[in-house]
Amino acid sequence: MNREQAAEIQRHLLDADSAMDRARRAIAGLGKEDRVRFDDLLAEVKADLQSEVLASIYDQHPDLKPPAEWREEPCITSELRWDQVHLPSSISEADIDAILLSVMKPRWRKVAMVVVTALGRCRELGLQVSDEALAARLQVLAESGRIEDVGDLRKWRFSEVRLKD
Repeated sequence: MNREQAAEIQRHLLDADSAMDRARRAIAGLGKEDRVRFDDLLAEVKADLQSEVLASIYDQHPDLKPPAEWREEPCITSELRWDQVHLPSSISEADIDAILLSVMKPRWRKVAMVVVTALGRCRELGLQVSDEALAARLQVLAESGRIEDVGDLRKWRFSEVRLKD
């Protein structure tokens, strides 16, 4: 394929990638079971689009590849699980839950934003809690059905949470 053909195909594929992002936001409004199923499927399609199809175009026409600073691969920010967290005796799980829930909204927000905001609140209150501990507790809240989530919560910039309606 020549460069013009590659550029046209790339443009359509990037449009499709944007459409999948919009679909992901629509999927976020589904019930948890459907949300998890469809979001996982869509994540696979997006990964294949980026790692297989677009990569093939970039192999043939490297000048079409966006600069590295424009690309961000979804990566795990933290693998800490709540059962690995050791809170100081002066801080309870209920304290952490209250802080997390107080900074959340009924609209979707990135896990990274919730964690950073909650961390700031902890600092204001003089509580020594790590960002990873807060994220691990968010996972517990999601798994227990107290909040809604979409995506892999270990990937803070690529997953979202919200208060239940």
